[in-house]
Amino acid sequence: MSIRHGLLALLERGPRYGSQLRTEFESRTGSTWPLNVGQVYTTLARLERDGLVAPGGEDTAGHTLYAITETGRHELREWYERPVDRANPPRDELAIKLAMAVGAPGVDIRAVIQAQRHATVQAMQDYTRLKAQALAAIESGRGSERDDIAWLLVLEQLIFQTEAEARWLDHCESRLVRLSARGERAPAEAEPPEGHRAAPGATTAPTTPMTAPTTDTDRSLSRTARTRRV
Repeated sequence: MSIRHGLLALLERGPRYGSQLRTEFESRTGSTWPLNVGQVYTTLARLERDGLVAPGGEDTAGHTLYAITETGRHELREWYERPVDRANPPRDELAIKLAMAVGAPGVDIRAVIQAQRHATVQAMQDYTRLKAQALAAIESGRGSERDDIAWLLVLEQLIFQTEAEARWLDHCESRLVRLSARGERAPAEAEPPEGHRAAPGATTAPTTPMTAPTTDTDRSLSRTARTRRV
């Protein structure tokens, strides 16, 4: 999330001071990504250093105001027009957890998935309830319609995200079941039982590997090898 550009977007509406920016940012996003005042002023200092904002005097209460510059407006326009880069996706704790849980001693990865699925469904229900409240606020005209609509968009993104996460967890569980079943069907190569070994001096029929018929065992092993490569 770009706090830098979020603050620029708020400053485009007029000069603001630090705690005012924090309040408006959290109001617009429903406090989904809370900020602290120190974080806001650190970002403002960097924006001023880069020539994107400049001091804009003081208000009647003595708060130092910041105003967006023309360079800042240009930077903001480019941000709006530029697609979000997905080449370097942010770290996802859940994906990392499941990746580490695969084969970890003493860890039941299916239990990890079940616990997360329960939490994900609960979050989805909470977001859906908040969405209903946001829609009611918009329809009744209470509060700032602009902030309510912005919050509604954020909530709907969170709902879609949790729905996708629930589907992904189902997929992970199904994948593990299929891989486990394939692993059980793939027989390990072993020597024939003692009673079936050829007697010393016995003549065995010659084999030609390149023309040997394909058996069910061969096909099973081939599928397992392809799965591992994938």
